[in-house]
Amino acid sequence: MVFETTALEKKARTLLIERGVTIQDIGELVFFLQKDYIDKLTLDMCIHSVERVLTKREVHNAIITGIQLDKLAEKKLLDSPLQEILEEDEGLYGIDEIMALSIVNVYGSIGFTNYGYIDKVKPGILEKLNSHDGKSVHTFLDDLVGAIAASAASRLAHEDPETLDDLIN
Repeated sequence: MVFETTALEKKARTLLIERGVTIQDIGELVFFLQKDYIDKLTLDMCIHSVERVLTKREVHNAIITGIQLDKLAEKKLLDSPLQEILEEDEGLYGIDEIMALSIVNVYGSIGFTNYGYIDKVKPGILEKLNSHDGKSVHTFLDDLVGAIAASAASRLAHEDPETLDDLIN
């Protein structure tokens, strides 16, 4: 059975909201990444770019898979040692970053550097998601959100500066 892209997109967007991540949160990350490089950049332009990234099937699949694994870890439904690895967001695990890179890969090599940087500094919503509060597991979600932001920033960077006004339309 193959799911329609619109159904997958709706599910992915719903999961982000359920996990406390808004499109504006991700747009703010994009602004953080691109504000020094694009004159007259606005939050609306960044949000529009996030909206475009969220139309990609690869992004839907990564969001749905990653958030499901986080939710299963919260409910302690995974076998050991995966349960403990995800609960602790073990630094050497790396599968969460690999899943995030599947999103970044859609938008070219600049996405990799954007992602690496934002994953390191963890601004905005990423700091909250990475807080390890003892009840929520966001092992995959923080990396997925960072990858969406890095991809949206890459999308903007690839735009011709002369046509940036057209991004809002």
